[in-house]
Parts: sequence; structure tokens; C-alpha cells
Amino acid sequence: MQIASRPLAPRETDHELLWLTASLGGLILAAAWLAVGLPWPICWFHQLTGHPCATCGSTRAAIAFFHGDLLGAMRWNPLAFAIYCGIAVFDAYAFAVLVLQARRLRLSFNTAEKRIFRGLAIAVLLVNWVYLLDHSGMFGR
Repeated sequence: MQIASRPLAPRETDHELLWLTASLGGLILAAAWLAVGLPWPICWFHQLTGHPCATCGSTRAAIAFFHGDLLGAMRWNPLAFAIYCGIAVFDAYAFAVLVLQARRLRLSFNTAEKRIFRGLAIAVLLVNWVYLLDHSGMFGR
């Protein structure tokens, strides 16, 4: 993996602006959704099987996260909690880069690193799902 720090090239996609806008837009939409009292999202996998899907608890984890209940957020869905933490760190970085017009960090991966990263992502998703299934009582408590 290579990390480069460089100015934004002409006509290059401004990932910091793009993803900061997307994450803040999603946060505003989610807050408005819940503030208006619209129904919570339904997990069709849970409805059909009675067991949590790999992302069950993400909405409750987000609510706990934004209320400052970090331990509660981690209990609802550890992977979602880690993703929310990553988004918060990225948003702070993106905001600073945009305000200061600073150099941008860019990562590049070779083919083997991409393959390893994909495998790790699948493994983390499966471990998170096992955690959710265990905490739902599927494995008998």
C-alpha cells in the first residue's frame, strides 16, 4: 500500500467534498426521517428467518452513537460502530482539507493487497454476523 500526499489534480474527483457531502446528507436525511416519525426500516431477512442479518442493529447503533452512548452503539452492532467511527474521522479530515485547501491523502493498492483487503472485509462481516446471531440467542443461552 502506498500513501501519497498531494494537491488535488485538475479535473480529479474531489473525494473529500463528495464523501463529506454524502455522509452529512445521509445524516440529515436519517435525522429528518426519525424526527418526522416515519417507520423504522424493516429487516426483511429478520422478518423471514427470525434471525438477524449481518447489518441488523445498525440503525439502533447509529442512534446510540449520535447520542454519545458509544458502548451501547458497539453492543448493537460492532461493525456498524467501527464504520461510524471511521466516517467521523474521515469527515473531520475532509472538512479540514476543504477549509484549509490542504494537500490530499491518496492510497493505492496493488492486486495482491486488494485481494487481501477483500478477504479481510468478508471475514470481518462474517465475524460481525456471528456476533449478532450469538447475541440474538440463536446459539442457545
